[in-house]
Amino acid sequence: MTKEDLTNAIVEKIGFSKKESFCIVDDMFEIIKSKLESGEKVKISGFGTFNVKNKRVRKGRNPQTGETMEICARNVLKFTASPVLKKKVDGR
Repeated sequence: MTKEDLTNAIVEKIGFSKKESFCIVDDMFEIIKSKLESGEKVKISGFGTFNVKNKRVRKGRNPQTGETMEICARNVLKFTASPVLKKKVDGR
């Protein structure tokens, strides 16, 4: 599903214009991105939770040479589906 698909779904379900619907979808994603950038957790009830996790520096191995190397610390995005979403996807 793309932003355009979401926009079209809002047009069909709510009846807003395509321009208004696109602004809603775009603004929603911008808000979510800004909250995640600042380290906040984003919880969407009935859907799931987006959370930024810090990964520490760790040792790894270059698979081509076998040489040991250090993998830099970084932030990763984690999504955890809600139980409601898990049941719907499972078909229950």
